[in-house]
Amino acid sequence: MGILTWIIFGLLAGAIAKMIMPGNQGGGWLITIILGIIGAFVGGAIGVYVLHWGDISSFWNPRSWILAVGGALIVLWIYGMATRKS
Repeated sequence: MGILTWIIFGLLAGAIAKMIMPGNQGGGWLITIILGIIGAFVGGAIGVYVLHWGDISSFWNPRSWILAVGGALIVLWIYGMATRKS
C-alpha cells in the first residue's frame, strides 16, 4: 500500500478505535488521526513479526482491519495513560 493509503487506513482505524474506546484522552481529531496512523503501523508490525500472518497489505483484508484497529486501541490506551492526570 502507498503512504496515502496508510494515512487513510490509519484515519479510519483511529476513528473506529475512538468509537470503541471513548473517553477524555484529549487532543481531538488531529491526535486521533495521528494515533490511528501509528496504531495501523503498530498493528501491522504485530501481525507480521509476532503473529507471522504474512502479507497484510490489502486494504480490504479483514486481518488488516483487525490489526490496524487493535494497534490503534493499544496506542490510544497508552496515550490515555500517559496523559492522564494523577
